[in-house]
Amino acid sequence: MMKKALPLACALLALAGAASAQEPVLNLYSARHYVTDEALYNNFTQATGIKINRVDADDAGILARLKAEGTASPADVILLVDGARLVKGEADGLFRPVQSKLLDDAIPAQFRAKAGPEGTPWFGFSTRARVIVYDKLKVKRDDVDTYEALGDPKNKGRLCIRSGSHPYNLSLFGAVTEHLGAAKAETWLKGMVDNMARAPKGGDTDQIKGVASGECGIAVTNTYYLARLMRSTNADDRAVAEKVGVVFPNQSSWGTHVNIAGGAMARNAPHQANAIKFLEYLASPAAQNYFANGNNEWPTAKGVKTDNPALQAMTGGEFKTETIPLATIGANQVKVQQMLDRVGFK
Repeated sequence: MMKKALPLACALLALAGAASAQEPVLNLYSARHYVTDEALYNNFTQATGIKINRVDADDAGILARLKAEGTASPADVILLVDGARLVKGEADGLFRPVQSKLLDDAIPAQFRAKAGPEGTPWFGFSTRARVIVYDKLKVKRDDVDTYEALGDPKNKGRLCIRSGSHPYNLSLFGAVTEHLGAAKAETWLKGMVDNMARAPKGGDTDQIKGVASGECGIAVTNTYYLARLMRSTNADDRAVAEKVGVVFPNQSSWGTHVNIAGGAMARNAPHQANAIKFLEYLASPAAQNYFANGNNEWPTAKGVKTDNPALQAMTGGEFKTETIPLATIGANQVKVQQMLDRVGFK
């Protein structure tokens, strides 16, 4: 009896393995390292039954991995947190254009790639502004109401900022280079180096805390880092936020630099239908509100209204944003990195 039962057991195991292999899955390469996004992914799985297998890395690491894997890549969807890197991924042929009326209708043209015959290569699902925070007791708001002021000698010894080569800064610097021209932008970057209170280190939250502690007078941050501190249940975090003022720079000129986080289908996606479902889900009101309230970002989808108290308190409503195309910002990044090297901006 045991000898007859063994082949039957093996057959059952084989069938179980086949069923498991056919389980709906989505292979996600994500640069969104936000704990709050776990609920976003879990909600998608609950709604669709599609299990998400996630690989986390930074934008550059994900693009490098896709190139190395080539046609053997298991990736279905790519999530990046920098518009210029989305543009680079498109230029390198790493994305498969998507044809989706839902996405085209939901995401405004300025927040997605230009559509071609095969579809749209990538979509932006949330935005964040790169702003200046300052010590309200020691620094006048008017001394930091433009990005240019970061390199002005009047702010010598005040500036704290993360690495110049971080994607958030490369995109900001690429935008400023487009506004000022390369020669003036390099002078501006050298001025920032001269104004540093300490060598670049840490993330954006560290810069905010540096201002609150008195180590720095001014710093640069993405808005959602400040919003997290403002909305924190930790009294010490809220105390940090209360010590700093915030400026949305260049409201009287070209507007504040705004970057996007977005997604694309991988060029060799093995589960294309699931990939489109996931991208469409990210444009849904539920997911868009989660970007706003879970990670303090502004949603991009049309008609989505949010009531994030921290974002509202920062802006008082609306603010002027710059309108430089993301492709232009991305095209400036090699030039910017070379300028950073020349002026010693680490």
